[in-house]
Amino acid sequence: MTTLLEIKSSVLRQVQACPTFRRRAEGEPAATSADPPEKPGDGVEFFAHMRLILKKGEGRQGLPCPEVLLRSGSPAPAEPVDPSRGLRALTQEEVEMLYEEALYTVLYRAGTMGPDQVDDQETLLGYLQQVSPTGPTLPAGLAAPTYALKVSVMRAKNLLAKDPNGFSDPYCMLGILPASGAPREPGPRTEQRFSFRKGSKRGGPLPAKCIQVTEVKSSTLNPVWKENFVFEIEDVSTDQLHLDIWDHDDDVSLVEACRKLNEVIGLKGMSRYFKQIVKSARANGTAGPTEDHTDDFLGCLNIPVREVPVAGEDRWFKLEPRSSASRVQGDCQLVLKLITTQRDTGMSQRGRAGFLSYMLLLSRLLQFEHRSEEPKASCWRGELSGPAATILCLHGAQNNLSALQLAVLHWQVSSRHHQTRTLDYGYLLGLLEDMQAHWEEASSLPQGQEESLADSFNAFSEFGLRLLRQLRDFFPATNSTAVYRLELLLKCLSKMQIFQPSFEVCSFRTELNADISAALKRGNREWYDRLLNTKSPREQSGPQRLAGLVELADAVYEDLQSCYGIYASLFHSITDIDFFTLTFRQLERLVAEEAWVLTEELSPKMTLEVASGLFELYVTLADIQRFWSSIPGRDSRSLALAGIHGPFLPAVKLWLQVLRDQVRWRLQGAVDVDTLEPMDASSKHSSSAASASLCFSHIQELWARLAWPDPAQAEALGTQLSQDLCAATLFYTELLRKKVDAQPGAAGEAVSEPLCVVLNNVELLRKAAGQTLRGLAWPEVTSGPEGVLPRPLLGCAQALDEDLQQEVHTVTAHLTSKMVADVRKYVQHISLSPDSIQNDEAVAPLMKYLDEKLALLNTSLVKENLSRVLEALWELLLQAILRALGANLDVSADFYGRFHFTLEALVSFFHAEGQGLPLESLKDGSYKRLEEELRLHQCSTRECIEQYYLDKLKQRSLEQKRFGRLSVRCHYEAAEQRLVVEVLHAADLPPLDANGLSDPFVIVELGPPHLFPLVRSQRTQVKNRTLHPVYDELFYFSVPAEACRRRGACVLFTVMDHDWLSTNDFAGEAALGLGSVGGIARPQVGGSARARQPVTLHLRRPRAQVKSALRMLEGRTNKEAQEFVKRLKELEKCMEADP
Repeated sequence: MTTLLEIKSSVLRQVQACPTFRRRAEGEPAATSADPPEKPGDGVEFFAHMRLILKKGEGRQGLPCPEVLLRSGSPAPAEPVDPSRGLRALTQEEVEMLYEEALYTVLYRAGTMGPDQVDDQETLLGYLQQVSPTGPTLPAGLAAPTYALKVSVMRAKNLLAKDPNGFSDPYCMLGILPASGAPREPGPRTEQRFSFRKGSKRGGPLPAKCIQVTEVKSSTLNPVWKENFVFEIEDVSTDQLHLDIWDHDDDVSLVEACRKLNEVIGLKGMSRYFKQIVKSARANGTAGPTEDHTDDFLGCLNIPVREVPVAGEDRWFKLEPRSSASRVQGDCQLVLKLITTQRDTGMSQRGRAGFLSYMLLLSRLLQFEHRSEEPKASCWRGELSGPAATILCLHGAQNNLSALQLAVLHWQVSSRHHQTRTLDYGYLLGLLEDMQAHWEEASSLPQGQEESLADSFNAFSEFGLRLLRQLRDFFPATNSTAVYRLELLLKCLSKMQIFQPSFEVCSFRTELNADISAALKRGNREWYDRLLNTKSPREQSGPQRLAGLVELADAVYEDLQSCYGIYASLFHSITDIDFFTLTFRQLERLVAEEAWVLTEELSPKMTLEVASGLFELYVTLADIQRFWSSIPGRDSRSLALAGIHGPFLPAVKLWLQVLRDQVRWRLQGAVDVDTLEPMDASSKHSSSAASASLCFSHIQELWARLAWPDPAQAEALGTQLSQDLCAATLFYTELLRKKVDAQPGAAGEAVSEPLCVVLNNVELLRKAAGQTLRGLAWPEVTSGPEGVLPRPLLGCAQALDEDLQQEVHTVTAHLTSKMVADVRKYVQHISLSPDSIQNDEAVAPLMKYLDEKLALLNTSLVKENLSRVLEALWELLLQAILRALGANLDVSADFYGRFHFTLEALVSFFHAEGQGLPLESLKDGSYKRLEEELRLHQCSTRECIEQYYLDKLKQRSLEQKRFGRLSVRCHYEAAEQRLVVEVLHAADLPPLDANGLSDPFVIVELGPPHLFPLVRSQRTQVKNRTLHPVYDELFYFSVPAEACRRRGACVLFTVMDHDWLSTNDFAGEAALGLGSVGGIARPQVGGSARARQPVTLHLRRPRAQVKSALRMLEGRTNKEAQEFVKRLKELEKCMEADP
């Protein structure tokens, strides 16, 4: 015994994993070397041009992203430079004086050099020699400069509390100590430091020169002074700055001291105050100004002048005591700077301001440091060499230039230098930020320097605006380096506006944003005019200009993408200018004007070439409109392009007609070179299907790009295009059919590979065409439900799908027809197998055959087609088994049992545990009929007769009004043991006579006959010429109740048309089960039986399942079966005249 019932096709289980719809993303399928070359005019060139149009649209889906636009990180284009825009050229005399100034600065430097500065004099002089090889030597006999020390006493912190209230009243005394006043070396026992005293009993004048005093800050331990002082220096190497901090105490008497006792804070302060009272009392309240206790010492500082850094310093110094016995604490912040007040140079003698000489020197050094032959010279950030930075630092400090003045000078020189030799904008922005930081802290600039700064701002603004006019040339959107330079330039221009309100003497341009907008507009127009003159000059004729105008429109679209994706965010965030709107409005209007003029000129000259060019132009113009509409809050109705579709309508109609013909040529060419073999291992369709589906995909994409705005015109265009597409699809299937019919078939081949490929091709095209048709939807005049196709398109799609489904059915039938003979052979093998062999052995050859063929089909077909072929094959098997059953009558029960086994094995095989056909599909239609016949063949004659009547009871009329209805009333009288049947009336009977009426009567009989062998049928009277007879006749049948309760027991009503000259005609029949009749189902309870409600029965004709039981009986030779069949056939003769 084998396990054939467990057979599940492994092939069927893999069906779900099979790919069903693939399309090459690379484009048209590549032709092999064996393919003949495609002839001209087969649509290849046309669709190649269409793909170019679609390829342009690939980058126009949605709003552009900066990451997509920025494609290059190469160096930015070189900006224009003009040597005349730098500082004016110096005369030879000025050059010599500037060199003398630099030498003088180096030779008479003072102060301490920083770690990043060059302290070697020879190195500095050698550097100056490189800058000016022909410079003069320093004249002999020049006087040394006069030095001065600028001291800014800023603040102190954490001072010692000297007053009883826990605070002090600090002030500073400071001056310059010459070499003679320097403190002695400390002795072995005590340390004594110099200090200023208001009166000293040791005699002699104070050793400090020009002693200066700050204000007294009352009641604080963290005083803030911010006072500036200048001290002349005699000897830089030996002089030192000395500073004392004192607590100021007024002269008070004992009485006054006592009166202030309530001001004392804390015990510590009270103890100190008592000492003061005692000291005041001992002095009798007459403390003199020279007494030591007058002011309390808080700390001192001694700073050698030679230790002051060249660039000056802002520093906190820790306070020192006068001696080891002194107790001090705290720190003092000082700003120190060593300057010159008199300089024996030519520039100084001529009254040239220090900032002017510094500016000229900086310009000279900047030009020397920024060598044009250096690589990446435009990225130079102004990094000066050590000698250059040291010389500039010395010169700025000696000329007492403030931090603000230095920042201004560096901006002036660098911004001018940038216009002659490009610098990094980040460096220029840094100079502006440095200037801004010092601008808020310092006082206003001298008038001359403020005027010079305003001039530099104006010059740089003009330079920047000139660059912005040529934005696309110097800052292309595809170059990330150039875009970053643009961002820095805009930040520089924006930063300059911060200084405008601070100018007191003069101002630079106040409406910089307005100037930027004007420059951008002018630049847009210049760029457009240059592009127009290059691509589509107005001197040419209309047809000649058309191709160039298409290129111009494409260039405008790409430029608008760059404006939105790159430039717009920069201008909006930095300058608050809506650059995209400004540019879009301007360029869109210019393109629209040019398009209007050209379409008017070309309308009378419409040719295929002109229509193709106008179509491509319109697609780009539509893209421009959609670009604007895709931005939130933008309305395309206000554009100059709004309504421009009207002039393009004739060209679009003509182009779509050309498209229709080209599609047919393309399909014809694709089928001609198709070998009806799968393209590769991953696909199951051939090359022509891929070409056709790609053509349809291009059409759908092109329609989406077209996006015709007028609903009525769009409906006309879309309807025509959809009809052309449907015609092209059917044209392709016809070409395939002819192709496969022309191929010689292999002898004995049950599964034809070309047929499988054709089937897959049709399925692929069915999906592609359906998807394309759904994509051809247009905006309706009256908006319908969302997602519902317009009615013409929906009807076209449904009709095409029906046609293709029919084509698939035809090809499937053709494919399975090659298997009919084999299937019948194996089914016959089952029917002829002797009873001695097992059922699974009899079925095995058929199952093996099916498994082999389905393996081939699974390899060759996509999932949908495999399911269709399986359904067709399943129906073929069922019909073959039915045919075998009809050819073998009156055989043993084992014969039918074997086919029942076969049927169940086939169901399990085709279902394949849910991977194959669904059970609902398998067990429907012919399966039910076959199963019923197998069941009936295994029944006895009486069981078949009972099934005949059960089928009549189960039968329902599908056309209730066709055969009419009959009203009856039935009940069972248990006392009399009889069944009472009352025929009331009939209605809507079919007309069976020539006069359009009938002569109906009703035959009433009980069945099955073997349950009621002694009961004869009865009939009503004939009602002439009526379709609505009224009978009201009672019939009595003496039958036991037990017989009425048996399986299949019923009353059968047969309505006949009485004919005098021929046999009676059958009008219809109805059956009423006796199990539901009152008195049989339940005892009759009181009342008249005739009072029961009548039953309306719909008349019908016997259906297939009723006749199947009759066919089973026909094949039996026993007397009971033959008599039953004979009686029913007599009734069937009456039905032959049924219309």
